[in-house]
Amino acid sequence: MNDLKQKDEIQKGFYQHKEKLLKIKNLKKHFISQKGLFFGKEVRVKAVDGLNFDIYKGETLGIVGESGCGKSTTGRLLLRLIEATEGEIDFDGIDLMSLGERKLKKMRRRFQMVFQDPFASLNPRMKIKHIVAEPMKTHGLYKDKRKKKVEELLEAVGISRSYLNRYPHEFSGGQRQRIGIARALAADPQFIVADEPVAALDVSIQAQILNLMNDLQAEFGLTYLFIAHDLSVVQYISDRIGVMYLGKMVELAASDLIYDKPLHPYTQALLSAIPLPDPEVKTERERLTGEVPSPINPPAGCSFHTRCPHAFERCQTETPEFREVEENHFAACHLY
Repeated sequence: MNDLKQKDEIQKGFYQHKEKLLKIKNLKKHFISQKGLFFGKEVRVKAVDGLNFDIYKGETLGIVGESGCGKSTTGRLLLRLIEATEGEIDFDGIDLMSLGERKLKKMRRRFQMVFQDPFASLNPRMKIKHIVAEPMKTHGLYKDKRKKKVEELLEAVGISRSYLNRYPHEFSGGQRQRIGIARALAADPQFIVADEPVAALDVSIQAQILNLMNDLQAEFGLTYLFIAHDLSVVQYISDRIGVMYLGKMVELAASDLIYDKPLHPYTQALLSAIPLPDPEVKTERERLTGEVPSPINPPAGCSFHTRCPHAFERCQTETPEFREVEENHFAACHLY
């Protein structure tokens, strides 16, 4: 049995025994363009256009794709930081879309977010001890033990308790991201959306933060949605990877399968662009021609057909179904 087949069978067995934490069905977010309203015509920007996928308890699901494909919007939709135009979000058996403001506030302690820019996401006028304690205060947690809990969280992310009275500007970028992670953990969440959490950091610091997130996941039993554009970073941390293009999911599978056996032409093109560290090894890159279509007026049929080297007549008229092509390997492509 070859290595790829062994990996495939291990993943199949793994997901047969895992519980689903989130179930997402037909999730859409269409923004109304103010520029279009100015001319008396409603213009819809289809940022997310019909997502269907699940997230299992204890896993890290990575989301990749070009800028503007809807990755960050998807993360915010799952936490209801922005409201969906249509669709269903089931969080551990609870329909998030149906919750009113009071019930949603109680639920928010169960899911948190780590933002891309650690400096912009931290209040520059608040000391670190108050920043990390803020979620506890909001949800009425650890009333008599908040200081101790803040110290424990900061030490868990590698920040000394002697820095409690410092302000965000007194820390480096990597340290600020650690503080942002500590704040996300303060309300004891089950699920964390990490929106490009290492994109603004040096490569050496990126590795430290990724290792920290892996350690915290094991310690606290966390589930991650990890959003990034760096394919190497996503491969390192993710159990499964979803590939997005123009607001749609085009492929979803275990991390090893995505890299060893990509099915969708867009995924194949993305992976061919990854530089190899060995200058002696030459790879043939699959270059995509044309521009990414506008989400205001996406093409009919398959949204990727205008750039796909394998497109045929059916691709121009019929939208491919996002379906299970192989066991636990989903794709939206007429080639399969």
